Amino acid sequence: MPNPKRRHSKARTAKRRAHDALTATGSGECPSCHERKLPHRACPKCGTYKGRAVLDVKEPS
Repeated sequence: MPNPKRRHSKARTAKRRAHDALTATGSGECPSCHERKLPHRACPKCGTYKGRAVLDVKEPS
């Protein structure tokens, strides 16, 4: 298996790693309860998706 003959410089390594940063997850607002939720998923707070109730959500006691 081939091995590198010379080490990569710090600049070359940093250039390669320039795109490895994590990005924040996008979130939208639920149209019915106005809570933050992930896009294309049912709202965990009220259980609706596209105006329809799809989840049974228990109310806190």
